Amino acid sequence: MPKISKKGAEMPASPIRKLVPFADAAKQRGVKVFHLNIGQPDVKTPQGALDAVKNNNLNVIEYSHSAGNLSYRKKLVEYYKSVGIELTPDEIIITNGGSEAILFAFNTCLNPDDEVIIPEPFYANYNGFAISCGVKVKPIVSTIKNGFALPEIEEFEKIITPKTKAIMICNPNNPTGYLYSKEEIEKLGHLAEKYDLFLFADEVYREFCYDGEKHFSVMELKHIAQHVVLMDSVSKRYSACGVRVGAFISKNKEVMATAMKFAQARLSPPSYGQILGEAACDTPQSYFDEVVTDYIARRNCVVEAINKMSGCFCPNPKGAFYAVASLPIDDADKFCQWLLESFNHNGKTIMLAPLPGFYSYPAPVKNEVRISYVLNVNDLKEAMECLAEAIKVYPEKKTVSE
Repeated sequence: MPKISKKGAEMPASPIRKLVPFADAAKQRGVKVFHLNIGQPDVKTPQGALDAVKNNNLNVIEYSHSAGNLSYRKKLVEYYKSVGIELTPDEIIITNGGSEAILFAFNTCLNPDDEVIIPEPFYANYNGFAISCGVKVKPIVSTIKNGFALPEIEEFEKIITPKTKAIMICNPNNPTGYLYSKEEIEKLGHLAEKYDLFLFADEVYREFCYDGEKHFSVMELKHIAQHVVLMDSVSKRYSACGVRVGAFISKNKEVMATAMKFAQARLSPPSYGQILGEAACDTPQSYFDEVVTDYIARRNCVVEAINKMSGCFCPNPKGAFYAVASLPIDDADKFCQWLLESFNHNGKTIMLAPLPGFYSYPAPVKNEVRISYVLNVNDLKEAMECLAEAIKVYPEKKTVSE
């Protein structure tokens, strides 16, 4: 029998989605499952964006320009200007989701076996994208003890080698919810300049910053503009995960010309997704004000509940809609599967994402989980009640002293 590829064998399963069969089986048994495993908000997509798709008058759904519709890119220039980022349409390529933007960055800027340094835990699919492109992830560990703050720059310098070509961050961070400060971003900028590295930034959660904190974009590091590549998406910003429209952005003309060849190879981004994305740029600030207020209430519900549970700890995230919790369990993968296979509280259970899948292999910790606070507060309260009861009866607990 023919064998699959080495890349295929090395490709990791998603820690977010791999437990779906167990959730499906739980539902078939009549158990209600609260989905806190995936970043799929129950927030409504802006009505204006939905109406633009419903009311379009396309008679033929044609290929768009490989860089995306010019009208959409011009609209994005206006959006980015509103958040302090000056661009031209030629500095933007519309992509099939933020995922393709990351693939473009890896394929455009790194050779096979080149290294990209990423603070971990990191978005699990970065591992898969790196394997797909033949790139090596060099992790640098952040810790729950200080809320997953950026590791010291000296720690980055210790792992830079001649193969190191880029540093990548997600800001605000998935899975930790950590919001990198202006000072931390500037330190990374100096590092990229010192070692002549690319600085990649995944900023899809830009709008979701809490407690008076402000987002600082890598695109604001004007003195190193030639080093910077920004990856973005409409998925989280407008609660439109299914339209699969993102953006690849850089002021480096050689980077953009090279990425354009990859864009041409895949032909064009989605037509209807671009229609929605263009209309979404007109979403009023009041929409985001409401959403942010809602997310703060959801975050507080989750963080406060977990920190009241014996042996549990959850730092207070300043951005995105994720929190990481350290639980008194032996193995997060086993625990998350057990929640779906063997546990329910009053006919209900929860689905979490085991955090070991958000680290490079092997994970330095095994007792952490990611919680997506994407459900309404009432559902979250019930979900946290389920978690509290589950921890009480879980048979393979750690002691608090561990």
